[in-house]
Amino acid sequence: MIGYIEGKILKKEDERVLVLANQVGYEILLPAFVMETVKHQKAGDDIALYVFYQQTERQPKPVLIGFNLEAEKEFFQSFISVEDIGPLKAVKALSIPVSEVASAIENRDVHRLTRLKGIGTRTAQKIIATLEGKMGKFALIRKAEKPEPAVEENFPEQVFEVLVKQLGHKTPDAKRMIADALKRKPTMTSPEALLNEIYRGEKPDGYAESSSEAYITTKGTKDTKG
Repeated sequence: MIGYIEGKILKKEDERVLVLANQVGYEILLPAFVMETVKHQKAGDDIALYVFYQQTERQPKPVLIGFNLEAEKEFFQSFISVEDIGPLKAVKALSIPVSEVASAIENRDVHRLTRLKGIGTRTAQKIIATLEGKMGKFALIRKAEKPEPAVEENFPEQVFEVLVKQLGHKTPDAKRMIADALKRKPTMTSPEALLNEIYRGEKPDGYAESSSEAYITTKGTKDTKG
């Protein structure tokens, strides 16, 4: 049985992620509130998940469902103990953090629970009847922080080298273009984004294509040397 997995993301889809661990690819379903916390991650990034595993005679294909915290997995196991709520239905229903669902149960908030996908009034009442008084612990779970996009250090210097050494711009012009682009859009975090913004500001014919290719060539050369 699989209870926890660490590996690298091979692929992400709307409700699932394919994780490579020990040369094996695991397809793991993620509730919407978990998927929200990994939305900035991309193929090749590290990922670690607590896993709920189920395989039955009626459903011989194993189902793996991932969570950021062990307490979230524990809540999920309690949630699916409610009549008429199976793992797949629960995955679709849990569109908000566990702490909010647990609070709704403890507060007997039927209206809040019926806002969960696939949960009607009758099912919401069953959830409260089954789990009320047991959810205090889960209501205290802190919302997982969403990872911010990684910022490549010194990326303006990388762009400066591309502009001067590969694209033939003079040093003062390159510095001006970079400064103007960063002033227009200070939230950029990568060389590609900065080059594209410079292109939008300068708009010489063919600039975007040549600048992007130049950066890719430089990056590829560095990777080869490394």
